[in-house]
Amino acid sequence: MNDDVILSVVVGSRAYGLETDASDTDRRGVFVAPTSAFWRLDKPATHRDGPLPEQFSWEVERFCSLALDANPTVLECLWSPIVEVITPAGRRLRDLRGAFLSQRAHRSFTGYAEAQFRRLDPDRMNWKQAMHMVRLLLSGQHLVREGEPLVGVGAHRERLLAIRRGEVPWGEVDAWRAALSAELAAEPSVLPELPDRERVEEFLVGVRVENLPSPVPGPAGAPLQLRAEKA
Repeated sequence: MNDDVILSVVVGSRAYGLETDASDTDRRGVFVAPTSAFWRLDKPATHRDGPLPEQFSWEVERFCSLALDANPTVLECLWSPIVEVITPAGRRLRDLRGAFLSQRAHRSFTGYAEAQFRRLDPDRMNWKQAMHMVRLLLSGQHLVREGEPLVGVGAHRERLLAIRRGEVPWGEVDAWRAALSAELAAEPSVLPELPDRERVEEFLVGVRVENLPSPVPGPAGAPLQLRAEKA
């Protein structure tokens, strides 16, 4: 694991309680680029793959921007029950997760599910994708009702796994999807209208300050130099 990672969690079927013997272990994380890297013309990467298989990480600023827009995948990282790496900065990020929530979730969760729906072909059905489409709508519905996304699927597990196995007729799956989409769009929300951008920005500035280059004492009367950070 890279030493700039502040948070790494398991997502996907293993986090949702929908894993099978063949399931991969999907990991998502947050890393912090050195603050001095932003002083250059070429900015640091906003995301990266690996080093483990099925692992993807965002730079902390990009992660915060996506979370403020209620990106379902990013938000669910903050509620994953399987945390593999967490530093003090990562713990502050998890503690801040409520600040990212807003009524934008109505649109984002519905929109992501609709995008998955459009990619499904009833004649060549991807039942795993169909299952995750319904699961995403259940998660969004729970979020606007209860104030947090539904990660572990609980009582819905057996029905969702039946979809994955292709045991539920497509018409029934589509009817469930349509009902959940309509309910989510019309659901009165416990979420604030807008996220708490000020608190998120305060966290981000604090992380950047923590990752400033270290000052190096110069000769008597000379200004301090900055020690370059290790990339």
